[in-house]
Amino acid sequence: MIMIIKDNDGIVLAIPKGRILKELIPVLNSVGISIEPSFSDKDARQLQFSTNIQGLSVIRVRSFDVATFVAFGAAHLGVAGADVLMEFNYNELYEPLDLGIARCRLIVAEPKVYSDDDPAHWSHVRVATKYPRLTKRHFEARGVQAECIKLNGAMELAPKLGLCRRIVDLTHTGETLKANGLAEIEHIADVTSRLVVNRAALKTRANEINSWIQKFREVVNG
Repeated sequence: MIMIIKDNDGIVLAIPKGRILKELIPVLNSVGISIEPSFSDKDARQLQFSTNIQGLSVIRVRSFDVATFVAFGAAHLGVAGADVLMEFNYNELYEPLDLGIARCRLIVAEPKVYSDDDPAHWSHVRVATKYPRLTKRHFEARGVQAECIKLNGAMELAPKLGLCRRIVDLTHTGETLKANGLAEIEHIADVTSRLVVNRAALKTRANEINSWIQKFREVVNG
């Protein structure tokens, strides 16, 4: 893997758009990081922002891209959901801390009419998911062959429109599943967001990176 981090550059922290960001902002504030005002401007088009910390900038990217930016060395640190980390499983990432935010579950769901279905009896499944690698590993671990249809959203429509019977997706309250006639049938993993670090950066800039890890740890541990 080509690493692009330069030792003389400032520290770059990758944070996700969407559901994680709302819970992450108070954590950043507690750590002492304030992002420039344009970060909160809905009309702003920039993706990299300065902070009140000299030598620290923030990039805001899709939640699925945080792990890739950090693993390939475009960012030194990042915050990513465990679901994303399990999907990509990058060896270049070190996960020193569970931030305990954005809690949800990764589950298998299908229409409620199959409420008596028993996952223990499955030998082959066709599943719509944005986690094809994670899903295949999950089912292969117990000898089930999984055919995965990659979707990036609107997962609940797949069973309704006959694309497949089952989906693998995140759920928090289960209300979206319920509204679309689906029921959770199997639990895969509990998901929270983690602080992730580029392993090469941890070696070359140990003092700086470890200092930030410790600051986040102190906030999380209270």
